[in-house]
Amino acid sequence: MRTESVGYCRVSSIGQKKTGAGLDRQEKEIRAYAKQAGYKISKMYLESFTGTEVDRPVFDAMITDLLDNGCRVIIVERLDRLARDLSIQLQLTALLAGKGITLISADTGQDCTNPSDPMIKAMCQVAGAFAELDKNLLVRKLKRGRQAKKAKTGSCEGAKPYGKLPGEAETLARIKQLYRKPQGEPRRGPYQIAKILNAEKRPSRFGRGWTGVTIKDITSRF
Repeated sequence: MRTESVGYCRVSSIGQKKTGAGLDRQEKEIRAYAKQAGYKISKMYLESFTGTEVDRPVFDAMITDLLDNGCRVIIVERLDRLARDLSIQLQLTALLAGKGITLISADTGQDCTNPSDPMIKAMCQVAGAFAELDKNLLVRKLKRGRQAKKAKTGSCEGAKPYGKLPGEAETLARIKQLYRKPQGEPRRGPYQIAKILNAEKRPSRFGRGWTGVTIKDITSRF
């Protein structure tokens, strides 16, 4: 009898998710590992979200599902698909371990939530450090590319603040309304505002749920 498990696949942008870049490969590797290791994949969770934040809609929904249905195993293609920042990896694996959920990396077959094995813990930390290094090198490469373009053309426009693109003005006005301090009551926090926006089904820029981190970034400019 095979052990029930779920798969978690992550890409960093909505564009990658729409084109299937990375998600198909991750799912294929997870299912191949599960088959040979004796696991039954009951559901595959696909997320388009940066690997540098802890607060993720699909990941949070997955944890809620597991705590409800009794499944206690998550399989990822590689540890950097959980997160590319070592600190975020450690936070998430600690969260999973604290809830009795096992995280397995398909490329190595390691239980990344086993704190009792110092060798496994060290190897996971090394993998996390290299994933973070890879991300930092990519960031530096993109920064140099923007600087070279600016030197050549005189401009290199970055991402526009929320509210500057078509269709965002109404939601930005709603965020400002929710952020205003009610008379005689404390000001709403970013996570409260995000919860209200999600309940109202207001789409964010990249089509995923609102998070407190995103709201905090927007309200910091008010």
